[in-house]
Amino acid sequence: MLNDRIALRRLIEERLKDSRAVPDPTNAVPAGFSAHDIESIRAYFPAAPIAAAVLIPIVDHDTGLTVLLTQRASHLKNHAGQISFPGGRIEPTDLNPVEAALRETQEEIGITREHITFAGYLEPQLVLSGYWVTPVVSFVQPGFELRLDRREVESAFEVPLAHILDPVNHRSRQRELGAVSVQVYDIPYQDRNIWGATAGMLMSLYRLLRTE
Repeated sequence: MLNDRIALRRLIEERLKDSRAVPDPTNAVPAGFSAHDIESIRAYFPAAPIAAAVLIPIVDHDTGLTVLLTQRASHLKNHAGQISFPGGRIEPTDLNPVEAALRETQEEIGITREHITFAGYLEPQLVLSGYWVTPVVSFVQPGFELRLDRREVESAFEVPLAHILDPVNHRSRQRELGAVSVQVYDIPYQDRNIWGATAGMLMSLYRLLRTE
């Protein structure tokens, strides 16, 4: 299944077909943390988070599906140098999280909406920097040209989706959050390490697609 591009795309489409955008952060979960830790750490997250959206871009290559990720610029105030998805704050002019994610993707890495097909939403996630984030899963048709906004993005790269969905590549570790020790996951790939909210959203996708 992991290496069958067509079957994996169909599974993603099937699991996300009834997903809906959540209108408020009430049901948002802290990103990247296991279910049994959520209630004990919720107090460390902002009480009035700002709405944001990110695109989870799954590139549909003939050779297999990949996930396009970015590395944030090192001079940024929040999440400097971290691996992330294109995205940002939902502005009043954005009709919905999809529109916000598409706008931010074009601004940050230059991929325009004609290359992107919306698949569905993952559960909204709280992040410590003060946002609640709606992950927008979409398929991206190859042939796009990356144009990175160097003020925000240092680089962009692709990771095979099969690598992300293989539990062999999920590295569990303990993280201290205030007085609480919690379990989080990293997903190493080559010389990079995907961690934090980005890894948390990818783990949400993994749990959604798990067939066991």
